[in-house]
Amino acid sequence: MNQYFDNNEKLDSEIKEFFVKVNDINMYLYTDNGVFNKKGLDFGTRVLLENIDISNKESFLDVGCGCGPIGFFLLLSGKENVDMVDVNNRAINLTKIGLKKNHIKANVFNSDIYSSVTSKYDMIITNPPIHAGKAKIYEIVRGSIDHLNDNGELWLVIRKDQGAKSLISDNSDVLNFEIIDKIKGFWIIKGIKK
Repeated sequence: MNQYFDNNEKLDSEIKEFFVKVNDINMYLYTDNGVFNKKGLDFGTRVLLENIDISNKESFLDVGCGCGPIGFFLLLSGKENVDMVDVNNRAINLTKIGLKKNHIKANVFNSDIYSSVTSKYDMIITNPPIHAGKAKIYEIVRGSIDHLNDNGELWLVIRKDQGAKSLISDNSDVLNFEIIDKIKGFWIIKGIKK
């Protein structure tokens, strides 16, 4: 079975446009086969965006951007320094289409997590690819410290039954974690660089 964190160029393309509103932010998303959020904005990303505190932050990295909702939300909220990365080329293309439709600009590029990332950020945000496995999620969490500015924050959403508690306990040596909210089994978690 093909996953959204794979690059399967043989999948048939079936691009769809969705209009999404999160808080007071309106955006268009483009989805396709082989990309996360195929049916529009998923619930986990929605609750993450509804709870995230981006005030007093100037630079952002959206890890595993998929079709772009996190980065679009930041840009449409008035933030300007936003990088968006994904390992899936189809997701990168859809994000670029969405940027044009929403009349916003970001630096979007292919990267297997941080492999092509050279900058540091005030905030890294992700809805991690659960089906890629625990090791890949921990790579996102632990690797964040090399790409966060001092007092930088990692924000993520993860279901309780998909390892939220163990993620916190296993990675508390690199980040100070705070559970921001718990909504229908989804935990919104902030980690501050130690």
